[in-house]
Amino acid sequence: MAGNRNVVWVAPLAGLLLGVLDFVWIKYVPSPFGELGNSMAVWAVVAFLLTWRFWWSLPVSLAAAVVCLVVAGPSYYLAAALIQNDDWSNLYNTNAFVWMGFGVIAGLVFGAAGVFARTPGRWQAVAVAVPVAVLFAEAVINARRVGDPSYDGSDQIGVMAVLVFLGVVLIPLAGRSWRRQGLVLLYALPLTVIGYVLLSVTGFR
Repeated sequence: MAGNRNVVWVAPLAGLLLGVLDFVWIKYVPSPFGELGNSMAVWAVVAFLLTWRFWWSLPVSLAAAVVCLVVAGPSYYLAAALIQNDDWSNLYNTNAFVWMGFGVIAGLVFGAAGVFARTPGRWQAVAVAVPVAVLFAEAVINARRVGDPSYDGSDQIGVMAVLVFLGVVLIPLAGRSWRRQGLVLLYALPLTVIGYVLLSVTGFR
């Protein structure tokens, strides 16, 4: 497909921008919005939007989402090294490879969801519910931190509200009808539980 050709530069460029801008966002944007830079869910949604926006074939979309997230990891550490003189070894140490591994998994899941979300049919609402659910799941994690002395309660409430808002904003991608949007919310409920469990397993809690 001729439309697949631009993936060669779009995917790595998207990953570079995601990593660099994410670091800048965390460093200079105040809470609660600044906390979105620490969000695994936001990175996953970027992979989803990438394959939803560009009409690549399914295999190419999966590769693009994986490349985007894998490149984003070291790009984040590159920005940290250039801007605040962090150790350059962060680009290739064990922690960097762990995050790149998560990027492969998330890229496959959310890359596929992006493709099905732009494809009319029975799976469209389910596909849109996937990024909605991961945002809701992370919002639940923030909600559970309220009252924990290790975290600022007001910050957690603010981040939770922003994550829920972003999830709601994605719902119309399934279509304009109330029925389709209602289905997204219906599917998002069990997926939120699954997402919460998976995020907790990775230690993000």
